[in-house]
Amino acid sequence: MYYKKMIGKRIYLSPIDPEDYKLYTEWINDMEVGLGITFSRMLMSEATEKEALERISKNGYNFAVVDNETNLTIGNVGFPAIDQVNRKGTVGIFIGDKKYWNNGYGGEALSLLMDFGFNILNLHSINLVVFGFNKPAIRCYEKIGFKEAGRLREAKIMAGEKYDEIYMDILASEFESPYIKELMDERIGK
Repeated sequence: MYYKKMIGKRIYLSPIDPEDYKLYTEWINDMEVGLGITFSRMLMSEATEKEALERISKNGYNFAVVDNETNLTIGNVGFPAIDQVNRKGTVGIFIGDKKYWNNGYGGEALSLLMDFGFNILNLHSINLVVFGFNKPAIRCYEKIGFKEAGRLREAKIMAGEKYDEIYMDILASEFESPYIKELMDERIGK
């Protein structure tokens, strides 16, 4: 069962359902999916993934990314770390269903999460880390407004090659709301 917390044009964000653990286990153990995230070296069993989903569904702000038409989960997005004092959050995202890759679903999901972060959680900045070999992700992040904030050179070694770990961020003043602003405008009669 999914609940429409943040609604986009093609997807919506819902609280994570821990019963999706078999689907997540399949995705995380797929090397093609895992290369872009930190799970490529991990062996994830169904039991381990179920525990992880139960934990993140209860703590923090983590969402399933759900297709509007089919109501099927295609990935997840969330804030694995939030610093309330300095009003900054770190995001993580992955689209596990490869049929949805390179079609803007990740960007839409991330935009909805950023809208939640900036306009509901009142964050000032949102950041992420991406490996230099993940060119599609970097283009996606830049397209929605993230800027490079720094990098650790040759910090990731994959298949004998060295890649930079790139830090990117975006400020609230640089972001345009795709959902919350419209809801607020309707509420106040704009």
